[in-house]
Amino acid sequence: MAAAAAPERGMQMTRYIGAIDQGTTSSRFIVFDRAGTTVATAQREHAQIYPQPGWVEHDATEILGNTRAVIAEALRGAGLTARDLAAVGITNQRETTVLWDRASGAPVHNALVWQDTRVDPLVAEYAREGGQDRFRATTGLPLASYFSALKLRWLLDNVPAARARAEAGELMFGTIDSWLMWHLAGVHVTDVTNASRTQLMNLATLDWDPALLAAFGIPRAMLPLIVASSAVLATARGALDGVPIAGILGDQQAALVGQTCFTPGEAKNTYGTGCFLLLNTGTTPVASTSGLITTVAYRLGEAPACYALEGSIAITGALVQWLRDNLGLIRDSAEVETLAASVADNGGVYFVPAFSGLYAPYWRADARGVIAGLTRYAGKGHIARAALEATAYQTWDVIAAMERDSGVKMRTLRVDGGMVLNEILMQFQSDILDVPVVRPQVIETTALGAAYAAGLAVGYWRDLDDLRRNWGVARTWQPSMASETRASLAAGWRKAIKRSLGWA
Repeated sequence: MAAAAAPERGMQMTRYIGAIDQGTTSSRFIVFDRAGTTVATAQREHAQIYPQPGWVEHDATEILGNTRAVIAEALRGAGLTARDLAAVGITNQRETTVLWDRASGAPVHNALVWQDTRVDPLVAEYAREGGQDRFRATTGLPLASYFSALKLRWLLDNVPAARARAEAGELMFGTIDSWLMWHLAGVHVTDVTNASRTQLMNLATLDWDPALLAAFGIPRAMLPLIVASSAVLATARGALDGVPIAGILGDQQAALVGQTCFTPGEAKNTYGTGCFLLLNTGTTPVASTSGLITTVAYRLGEAPACYALEGSIAITGALVQWLRDNLGLIRDSAEVETLAASVADNGGVYFVPAFSGLYAPYWRADARGVIAGLTRYAGKGHIARAALEATAYQTWDVIAAMERDSGVKMRTLRVDGGMVLNEILMQFQSDILDVPVVRPQVIETTALGAAYAAGLAVGYWRDLDDLRRNWGVARTWQPSMASETRASLAAGWRKAIKRSLGWA
């Protein structure tokens, strides 16, 4: 769908852009002005459901209810109405798979979250027939439990009558963006970035691939229409009645847009539930030989799609939540920094959070979490510090792979997401990488990217230069670690990674 001009609702009345940010742990609605400044926000967490070890589910109905609630709450809290919004964009947790009834709109099973590993046996089965990379040339993705295709296959095979109903056109599939679009605007669509994470879309054609659908046993009738990331897609109903929904981006691609990484070679790293480093590679997809994945970065209107190399890390911020919820080591996630600061270093302790296996650059489904290097000397502070350092080490692994693939040494790292407020983590990230780490003035770049996509589609922002002018540096961390210390710590991390392999 082509980008459209500004609606006739009157730009003088539509002072802002809204963004629905539906993440792994919570749903938010944020309203931005032309400078990219937040003027209203509301957030609600949703339940994390663990039916069995390795299984992770969400209640899609709860997510929808929370999304509607935060929209109303944010507008009400700022004294705004739908008429104050020129458009709304959506960004979402990627790969999480929803199957719902076309007539009633009700899900037929809990959503299978991107972290869920129940399809590991299917991964092994498909890999036996053609190797882990049998679909990589078409999709840019290795076979892994991470992506949507095998999750959907599992639902069709395990929900009673699901396959027959899907073939009859009675069931619909979508990632969370599609689920929200169906209920907020009554259309069944997904954008190219989310479609590229299903392992069902052809990177060259930007459409569902018949050979992939046949290989995974997916009826085409249940799939959404693939659209551009920035275009007027539908008109919202409910609390956003009459507002154009004009942008959709998977959360990590949205952060790339929010960081204004529009030039090939520009990269960002988002620190959230997981950690995701994306490098813009321009209008030609680049195949990785170092354990990264090739993905669609964005498509703005009718312009050619841009692609990215991505290093995906499953567990970063989720590890802090695990310390809070499962161990009771902290009462609040923010306390992890205070606890980590109570010790001078990690005391020789390393934490590999392979709760869902290891993603990039290893792609080892048989890995599981380990805490290594424990002695009687180690205490709560050392474990907290090791948990924070695990995020930095995993990022170091991914950047090393990205430099091998691109042949370009990273000079600075742009960062965003909730964890970038953690001074200990950011300083250690700079130290272990030996490069400056730069935090922008607006760290909610995921929601901002969705707002940018929607605003471009309706003419709220004129062009990419408008967006670049909004970007500014808030904080820079400079490396200060001795090279000998860096080498010693890195060697310890590599040893810990080896200990995590082969458990499942």
